[in-house]
Amino acid sequence: MRMGVVLLTLLTLSACSDKGPAAPSPVAKEVTLAPGQTASVDEASISIRFEGVSGDSRCPGDAICITGGDAQVKIDVIPSRGEQTPYTLHTGDMRPVSHGDLTIGLVELSPYPFVTRPINPADYRVKLSIKR
Repeated sequence: MRMGVVLLTLLTLSACSDKGPAAPSPVAKEVTLAPGQTASVDEASISIRFEGVSGDSRCPGDAICITGGDAQVKIDVIPSRGEQTPYTLHTGDMRPVSHGDLTIGLVELSPYPFVTRPINPADYRVKLSIKR
């Protein structure tokens, strides 16, 4: 009888363990990518690929413009399992996108355009911020 009480107590204590579901680990990462390049974000179990820039109407540094213009930065978020999701980030508003519990923001797109120096699409570099 005593052995049964001890066994029942041990089972009850082990069921009350504080090992509940773990909170997701925090993510605070910046990556710089060239077109076609992918960066892994292990803490979030995703990769991010910079597909390229589709339209760059930013006001060139050596011109006078009425508006600042916009460049559309195309990225794909690729989870470790499941379908990839495409997103477009804009330099005109720098508004981040949400992917699940992550926020992906555009920090910088370089090089900056100049009328006298056209940008080769392969020369673009994007700096992204990934946060949870």
